[in-house]
Amino acid sequence: MSCKTEELSIDLLERVLMRLGLSDRPAPTFDGLQTLYAAWCRKVPFDNVRKLIHIHNHDPDPLPGDDATDFFEAWLTYGTGGTCWAGNGALYTLLTSLGFHASRGMGTMLVAPHIPPNHGTVLVAYDETHYIVDASMLHSEPLHLDTDTPTAVTHPAWGVQCSTRDGYWYIRWHPAHMLDGLDCRLDHLRVTRETFRERHEQTRLWSPFNYELYARLICGEAVVSTTGGQRVELNGTGGVVQRLPLDTPTPPPPWSRTARRAP
Repeated sequence: MSCKTEELSIDLLERVLMRLGLSDRPAPTFDGLQTLYAAWCRKVPFDNVRKLIHIHNHDPDPLPGDDATDFFEAWLTYGTGGTCWAGNGALYTLLTSLGFHASRGMGTMLVAPHIPPNHGTVLVAYDETHYIVDASMLHSEPLHLDTDTPTAVTHPAWGVQCSTRDGYWYIRWHPAHMLDGLDCRLDHLRVTRETFRERHEQTRLWSPFNYELYARLICGEAVVSTTGGQRVELNGTGGVVQRLPLDTPTPPPPWSRTARRAP
């Protein structure tokens, strides 16, 4: 495992913090982690915008956001984020640049049984205690990993629950396309930069985020997402307050010959 520390340049770090709305550098304390992660969840979306463009153009270069500097420069310019390997890789680099004891983790979004790990995440350690700060689930508060007691982030829109079984932590969250909930099993507390890069590159061949637009961000007291051509908003009571119908073909104007010929 490589021990090389990844850090952002001082100039880029300052620009990122300014865009996050943080006038001072968060100290590498638990309070600092709470402040930084809450800002991230409201400013940096989980989205596949740049990846869709990259895949559509058959671009052979590394996938967008695979490098943290590339991720942040694009976010500062366009407001785009990334999918799990890019977003969590960038969050990890931001945390280590600020002195947090962070690690890349790897888990499995259990969309089907018996599938290999498919999700990158981030953990921060204090003494023997680990907290998840995930750039995809966007749960706003660090999630405590406790081997003995179930833990949770309690909020109707972005709340998550964590418990253990079979020797693994399982995080229950609510993506827009699975509002009843989805389990993420945490398989590894620490993996290398190379593992993130390899797993990210493997998604070039197939990923649910290679075909349709998907985005997720906390806005006020709601989580706003787009998925499957719909806008889904989970509000502060946990209700779905707006869901657009699927697109329908635009009919010809009623005064046109085509419309007049229609039965």
